[in-house]
Amino acid sequence: MAKEYEIVVGLEVHAQLSTKSKAYCSDSAEFGARPNHHTGPISLGHPGTLPKLNKKVVEYAVKMGLATHCSIRHENHFARKNYFYADLPKGYQITQDNTPICYNGFIDIKLSNHITKRIGITRIHMEEDAGKSIHDQDVYDTLIDLNRAGVPLIEIVSEPDIRSGEEAYQYLTEIRKILRYLDICDGNMEEGSMRCDANISVRIKGDAEFGKRCEVKNLNSIRNVQRAIEHEAERQIAVIEAGGIIEQNTLNFDATTGKTSVLRTKEMANDYRYFPEPDLTPIVLNEQYVADIKTNMPALPEELFTRYTQQLELTEYDAQIITADRDTAHYFEQLTNHTTNYKAAANWLMGSIRSYLNENAIDITHFVLKPQQIADIITLIDSGKISNSTATQQVFPAMLETPQKNALTLAQELNVIIETSEDDTLEFIKKAIAKYPDKVVDYNNGKKGVLGLFMGEIMKLSKGKINPKTVNQLLIEQLENN
Repeated sequence: MAKEYEIVVGLEVHAQLSTKSKAYCSDSAEFGARPNHHTGPISLGHPGTLPKLNKKVVEYAVKMGLATHCSIRHENHFARKNYFYADLPKGYQITQDNTPICYNGFIDIKLSNHITKRIGITRIHMEEDAGKSIHDQDVYDTLIDLNRAGVPLIEIVSEPDIRSGEEAYQYLTEIRKILRYLDICDGNMEEGSMRCDANISVRIKGDAEFGKRCEVKNLNSIRNVQRAIEHEAERQIAVIEAGGIIEQNTLNFDATTGKTSVLRTKEMANDYRYFPEPDLTPIVLNEQYVADIKTNMPALPEELFTRYTQQLELTEYDAQIITADRDTAHYFEQLTNHTTNYKAAANWLMGSIRSYLNENAIDITHFVLKPQQIADIITLIDSGKISNSTATQQVFPAMLETPQKNALTLAQELNVIIETSEDDTLEFIKKAIAKYPDKVVDYNNGKKGVLGLFMGEIMKLSKGKINPKTVNQLLIEQLENN
């Protein structure tokens, strides 16, 4: 991309809320039912039917607003957004126009160059979803599934603060993480429960005025959002450099080719003919309602990251990995209730436990060992009863096979409890030194890497029943006296 241009991006994220029923009726909002199975008179827009607001939708919207540092609007109105499409039964969508429930927020993102950037959030508003048009199951006809019609959404609209595909990627990652921590949306873009539209333009660096923007619709993965932004920016720059003008169109992104194409001419706000929804009364929220929601919210990734790095003294890398997933963070939280060796707890979580989960293609909610059991292993290591290598190579695998047994019992059954005296330890060290006299010379010539060779020999001679810390200290003393 030419250096004199910069990308300007604003993202609109639609998050399907994890309520049991739809936004304005009692039809099930569950995903995966047979086509048109979760429908009823209100979902289908039958004449004479009246919507009734699902209270959970308001609660979840407020939660997301608080989590993204938004102001909460206490008097909310609904509006009708009118357009005709085959999967919109009523011919309009119930949404919010001038009074979004949340406004003027932000989230901070961390970039690969270790810079933290703040992305503004213009608004979060409540609305309902449309149905689904299926174009690839019939040769001649488009099929319509209205199970999704009326499912509750929040739309999260960012400020045009994003300047690269990477920033968009990190922003969406944070949005999805917050939705999952709050347990209000599963963030599954492949199933459509989180969808993103990207408004993309380019301008000469230093210009205050925005360029003409194009909107890329219904991007179904965070990676594809990044790809679409990078391609579309290059396309727009090429058009401008060739003397052309950017037409304000709605675009489609082909994940196979990595290219955008015109879907339709961009609608303007007045095309939707917004007007107040006459069938729903305004929502009035009081301070106590918002305060109660805030009090009962879980710890969020930003808060946990700060606590892990500042109070538990973990590295930023460790804290970032642990907080990336809500269930992993929850497991770590429980683990730290049973041990104060927080670094060891993080190492176990990101090392042996993570490897086991990946190898068996399961998530941590299905992990057979409880946090207390991992803390028991850490206690055995810290007390010098077993070595770290014995714990990872023998005790941990044995616990996975027999999770009903505790770590100490298994260590005793495996005969790996360290009982070696200092005299025995010195004897093993002398034997190892005698076996490799040339390596002793190397050590005294500054090649400290040979310590690993001696340690391996000593551990073999002792059958692992020896404290590595004690061995290391005594070994260095013996080597330096040779």
